[in-house]
Amino acid sequence: MDNMKEKIFIAGTDTEVGKTFITQSLINAILHCDKQVFGLKPIASGAELIEGQWVNEDGQKILDLTRRSPGFAQISYKEVNPLTFEPAIAPHIAAQEAGVELSISELNRLIQFPQSEYLLIEGAGGWLTPLNDTETYADWVEQKGVDVILVVGMKLGCLNHAMLTVRDIERRGLKLRGWVANFVYGEMNRSEQNLDWLTKNISAPCLGVIPFQESSDLQDADIDTASGLLNLQILL
Repeated sequence: MDNMKEKIFIAGTDTEVGKTFITQSLINAILHCDKQVFGLKPIASGAELIEGQWVNEDGQKILDLTRRSPGFAQISYKEVNPLTFEPAIAPHIAAQEAGVELSISELNRLIQFPQSEYLLIEGAGGWLTPLNDTETYADWVEQKGVDVILVVGMKLGCLNHAMLTVRDIERRGLKLRGWVANFVYGEMNRSEQNLDWLTKNISAPCLGVIPFQESSDLQDADIDTASGLLNLQILL
């Protein structure tokens, strides 16, 4: 019997907007509520060879947190990140160079949604990241009918990036459960005015505002802090 309550895709307005950090923070917050949660990062580019296996740093972070969830202590890396490419480039180009098919059908073949109360799926790059010449990651999310949380990287230009993404999510008939403002790039000029505009123009609620993290080497304490700033009432 399927006991899964929520399936949520974590999208970003661009690459390097902190999707992994927000996904970690969401997983951590759900764990603190004594709920079972599984984190997936189906596609990752940029990896190193560890004991004969390509491992992506972000995928490993998601795995480490997921292993803290009841019933998932022994899961393998490939269960969290089945498609891993060595160069840190667009996934469809990395797949072509590796001679690997990257498509909706291949994602469906490789990805098994585990039995879990909550499933968080971290995307790759921005919302419309290509899988191949004709399909995007967003097409797969649409086929699966998965709800979306959007991570907005707060910087000059984010209003346009955010609204283009929101409108495409809505155009596909998907539910935007909420969005997170992440100051991953540091301080932003007129940040309050930008936050106010996004709050008024994105119909979904803001789940949290995450300040800039001084260290690039984020620790459990940083994740705990960010988790405490997220409003999970809409999810739990």
